[in-house]
Amino acid sequence: MTTTTAPRSSAPRRSSSRLSPPPPRQHRRLNVQRTLTSVVVALIVVVQVYPLAWLFLTSVRTEQDFANGDPFGLPTGFTLENYSRAFSTGNLALNILNSFIVTSGAIVLIVVLGMMAAYALQVLGFRGSKFVRGLFLIGIVVPVQIALVPLFIDYAAVNLLDTYQSIIIPLAGFSLPMSIFLFSSFYEYIPRETYEAASLDGAGPYRIFAQITFPLSLNTIVTVVMVNSIFIWNDFIFANTFVLSDGLKTIPLGLQNYIGAMGKVDWTATFAAVCVSITPLLLAFLVLNKAMIYGLSSGGSKG
Repeated sequence: MTTTTAPRSSAPRRSSSRLSPPPPRQHRRLNVQRTLTSVVVALIVVVQVYPLAWLFLTSVRTEQDFANGDPFGLPTGFTLENYSRAFSTGNLALNILNSFIVTSGAIVLIVVLGMMAAYALQVLGFRGSKFVRGLFLIGIVVPVQIALVPLFIDYAAVNLLDTYQSIIIPLAGFSLPMSIFLFSSFYEYIPRETYEAASLDGAGPYRIFAQITFPLSLNTIVTVVMVNSIFIWNDFIFANTFVLSDGLKTIPLGLQNYIGAMGKVDWTATFAAVCVSITPLLLAFLVLNKAMIYGLSSGGSKG
């Protein structure tokens, strides 16, 4: 007596885990995580946006409304007189021009010197390049306050006090270490074969830098420009130390012009002046934020 067995199916069994939905407990956990993430993001947005909204609303309030009403409440009236008073009370237009000159000069030095230093350290390489890079990285943690007195003495000796150069040079110098680090991190992931192929075609280091490295670094340049522009535009300590005349005052120093006798402050005009001064940075950040984020991410990860 013979027994027959059922033929086995040759078709592979499909994994049941692919067809079955996630367990209810895991599904609830994912929903809780998404909800918490949304709440945290919403809180961060509120914390970041509220000061800007309050600043703008205060800049269009009347002096009486701000003095007698709730400073954090909604305005009961709307006026643009604060903006006209901001320009007439202080030298706001001249302060903006001085800040633009200082920021532009420092940014040019930071980008040019930072790219060239990172190119020499990361791409060309030389004996002791790691030691030099370590010195630059140490410069990131050096506080700017320790250089004020020595710089003041040196500037006074060479007649550089009360000039644009007296502000531009230290601002560029203290911003270089971080810029070199960002550029070096990006250059690390440029394929070496690209440089080798250019060298075989007869390109020298300057031509490689101009035709290969520089075009690939545009997003990183935007990142370096935006990060340092915010710091330089709002700088107070160097300008307050090395600027002696009203004609060279930048925006942070110019805001002191709205302080009247006995410490009385024209707050609404001050907030209007602050709104005018931060508008260029906000517009530039909104336009270039994607390139800035890409530059930061490309400097920290491959691809």
